[in-house]
Amino acid sequence: MVRPSVADADRLIGVRQPVLSHGFVALVDYMGNDSAIVQAARVSYGAGTKSVRDDRGLIRYLMRHRHTTPFEMVEYKFLVRLPIFVARQFIRHRTGSFNEHSARYSIVPDEYEIPPPEEIRHQSTRNRQGRGDALPTDVVERFRSDLERVSKDAYASYTRALGEGVARETARLLLPVAYYTQWYWKTNLWNLFHFLSLRLDPHAQEEIRLYAAEIGKLGQVVCPIAFEAFEEFQVRGLGLSRREQVAVRALLEGKTPEQACSHAGLELRREDGRPMTSGEGVEFLEKLERLRRAE
Repeated sequence: MVRPSVADADRLIGVRQPVLSHGFVALVDYMGNDSAIVQAARVSYGAGTKSVRDDRGLIRYLMRHRHTTPFEMVEYKFLVRLPIFVARQFIRHRTGSFNEHSARYSIVPDEYEIPPPEEIRHQSTRNRQGRGDALPTDVVERFRSDLERVSKDAYASYTRALGEGVARETARLLLPVAYYTQWYWKTNLWNLFHFLSLRLDPHAQEEIRLYAAEIGKLGQVVCPIAFEAFEEFQVRGLGLSRREQVAVRALLEGKTPEQACSHAGLELRREDGRPMTSGEGVEFLEKLERLRRAE
């Protein structure tokens, strides 16, 4: 049996793809490719029992119907360097193996992240954990200046503590979450799809979206057909709840979107009469807008 390989992916192994100021993503290794997915689905030990066209159709079928196990036959290992505040979001994806650089054993490099001015914005009025409209220039510059000062002061205190004999595992408490860490991350393709579906979403924080984009590009080189199916059926696909299906039927019967929402019990207004900015009804209207823009 010959190990599946992808020449384009082999050329990318170890190549660091830059992200943010000091971060990167690198493909360290992979196991399997599109043919491994097909082989697992057919429980076949022979290579290429059907045409590429048939293989593509099977992979799309598996994706449409969420038959996950064949996708789990493909694995990736990445080396990721990222700010600690991004790492705290990343680590929530538990369906993978992480091995992180330890500040108990090693001295943390003097590298921290300062967001570009356009990414320092108001708190969103719709997303409680996201950013909204632009801030005044003086507020933005003051924040960036404060972050620079706090980071430099923290690192000076950190190095002073080390110089005075404070253990590395204790001295690291002085460093803010803007500082960088790095880890190896191993995950299978289906769990990678889950990570990307959440972290490429417009509601995700901008910084982790940048990492997800680079990871997705590397993953796609290994399994282009599977990623094509993922893009079509998950990233750009639309699911409809039971109420949303009732609303769509009302639309087909000639009702306006607002009437359809009312008919289906999808609320668009609060008790005081003000328009809602979030909720099932608002999300349904957003889906309709996506349908209008679909190509």
